[in-house]
Amino acid sequence: MNLDVRGYRGVVRDLTGLLDEMKGFPCTVQLMDARAVAGREHAIHGAIHALKAFERGQNISSDMGIEICLRVAGMRQISRAIELLGIKEGEMEICAVLVDCGDEVIKFLDSIFERDDGVLEPDEEYLRRIYDLGGEAETVGVGEALMERTTMLTVA
Repeated sequence: MNLDVRGYRGVVRDLTGLLDEMKGFPCTVQLMDARAVAGREHAIHGAIHALKAFERGQNISSDMGIEICLRVAGMRQISRAIELLGIKEGEMEICAVLVDCGDEVIKFLDSIFERDDGVLEPDEEYLRRIYDLGGEAETVGVGEALMERTTMLTVA
């Protein structure tokens, strides 16, 4: 398995068209709002949990990309995870999670967005607010608290 996490900046002009193009690739490409991701490690943690959930037959969604989104969000409710992490039309900071993708996907993303891994740096106050993090974030930190939520999906 080949797992890559990349940061991008850009303008999403036609969300439906972009998502349709993504479906044409023979791999998993999950684009998420980078502001709702607590860094590269958080995205990788969620993706690995999604892959393992599929291996064990414990996936929540039948779509690997949505499963990655759920695991990164640390929740079972698809609509809420998409609300938090989904990309939208307009200017975006994007966290791209690529599973078993070749160079053609990277070339495609590089042609429509500007590569910027700086967007993967977490805004902890924003993350505390959107995920309603309380004392757990004070004790272990925002990234660790979110990864713990992902892990808890496995045992719940």
